[in-house]
Amino acid sequence: MRSGWTVRFTRRAVLAAAALALAVGVGGSPATAQKAKPIKVAAIYTVPVEQQWVSRIHKALNTAQDRGDITYVYSENVANTDYERVMREYAEQGMDLVLGEAFAVERAARKVAAEYPETAFLLGSSFGPSQPNFAVFDNFIHEPSYLTGMIAGAATESNIIGMVGGYAIPEVNRLMNAFMEGALAVNPDVKFLVTFINSWYDPPKAKEAAFAMIDKGADILYAERFGVSDAAKERGIKAIGNVIDTAGDYPGTILASALWHMEPTVDRAIDAVVNGTFEPADYGQFSYMGYGGGSFVVDESLAPADAVKAARETEQEIKDGLFRVNVNDAEPKSTM
Repeated sequence: MRSGWTVRFTRRAVLAAAALALAVGVGGSPATAQKAKPIKVAAIYTVPVEQQWVSRIHKALNTAQDRGDITYVYSENVANTDYERVMREYAEQGMDLVLGEAFAVERAARKVAAEYPETAFLLGSSFGPSQPNFAVFDNFIHEPSYLTGMIAGAATESNIIGMVGGYAIPEVNRLMNAFMEGALAVNPDVKFLVTFINSWYDPPKAKEAAFAMIDKGADILYAERFGVSDAAKERGIKAIGNVIDTAGDYPGTILASALWHMEPTVDRAIDAVVNGTFEPADYGQFSYMGYGGGSFVVDESLAPADAVKAARETEQEIKDGLFRVNVNDAEPKSTM
C-alpha cells in the first residue's frame, strides 16, 4: 500500500536524529520505558476497517483489548493528506503504541515518529525501520498464496486464470507471483490475465475487471480485491481468496484462500512496549506460516483430491523449513 519512492535522509535529518539520540540518552528512547497493562493503543487506517488488509490489524487489536492487554481506539478512512495530523493527535494524547499503514505517507509518518520518541510506532511499510521508534511490518503471506496457486493450477479446465489486484506494489506483487508459481508448478500450461484497478477499495471496478477476464476464458479468478468473488459467483466459476476467508459469503465459489493473521505481530509489539524492550525493527517475519502469521484453507468438496493432497504436503514442508517460497516483488504480467 505505498507509492514507490526511495527513502533519502538529508544532512539536516541525520543531525536531528543524532541530537534526538543524545537527548534521550544511552538508555534508549522513552518508548523503551516499561508500561503497565493495559497500554494505550491507537490505529490509523486510510480505508474502512472492513477492507481485507486493515480488517486483520483491527481484529488482532480487538482481541488484545478483549484480553485486557490494551485499550484501543482507531480512525478509519483517513486521507493521506490528514495522516500526519492524526498521528500527531494520537501521540499528543499519550498513546503508548500507534499502528497503521504508512505506504503512501512514508516521509510524513517517519517525520512525526521522530518528533515523539516517547511513543512506539509500528506501521505497514516495505522499507526498513528507523530510529528511534519506527518499526515496520508487512503481510508476507506468499507461502499460503503459493499453495492456493497449486489448487487453482490443478482445478482450471480452460488453463486461463484471471488475477485482479489493487496496486502493482511489492505487498501485492509478491502474493500474486507466488500464486502464479504455485499454479505453474502443477500445471505448466496455465496462462494468466493480470489487471490492477489502482484502488484499495473499489468493488464495482474490481468486479468489472473480473468480468472482462471471464469473457476472455478465465475459469478461475484470483480475488486480491473485494468485488472479484462477486463476479465469479454471478458467472458460475471459481475464485481464490486472499487475506480473509470469505467462503461463507460465497458458498460453492471459493476454492481456497491464503489467510493473514496479524496477532503474532501485534502481540509481540504489545509485549515489547509493556516490557520496555520496544525498538525499531522489522516485524515482517511474523506474518510467515512458521510464526502462525499466515495459513492456508481449501474447500475439499470443490478442489481436486490429488491437488489438496499435494498442497497439504507442501504446506507441511514449508512449516518444517524444507520448502521455501520465493519472495518476488516484481510486477506480475499477463502471459496471454
